[in-house]
Amino acid sequence: QVQLVESGGGLVQAGDSLRLSCAASGRTFSSYVMGWFRQAPGKGREFVAAIYWSTGTTYHADSVKGRFTISRDIARNTVYLQMDSLKPEDTAVYYCAAKTNAGSVYDRYRYDYWGQGTQVTVSS
Repeated sequence: QVQLVESGGGLVQAGDSLRLSCAASGRTFSSYVMGWFRQAPGKGREFVAAIYWSTGTTYHADSVKGRFTISRDIARNTVYLQMDSLKPEDTAVYYCAAKTNAGSVYDRYRYDYWGQGTQVTVSS
């Protein structure tokens, strides 16, 4: 129904910036929520940010507030994660995900569709 493809990951130094992109295709309804999660080796999948597609309302994890910004380009069916002031603890595989408007945006189990992930590595 929905296909998600992440891109933009890479190797950067602490303090650098990176912008991740998630291109969506298929049945991407305007009532969907798009989110970013991340997962480090040996750890669970952690909420990073989310955006309501129709309204543009955003949510960010406390750990990234002021540094990361989620946004969307409606015409291109693309969601972005602008990451500034990157820290080594931001190192993880970042996943794009989609869900309907029902349920918490923070709960990874509410998301129905997932991309394959893109690696972000921040060196000190």
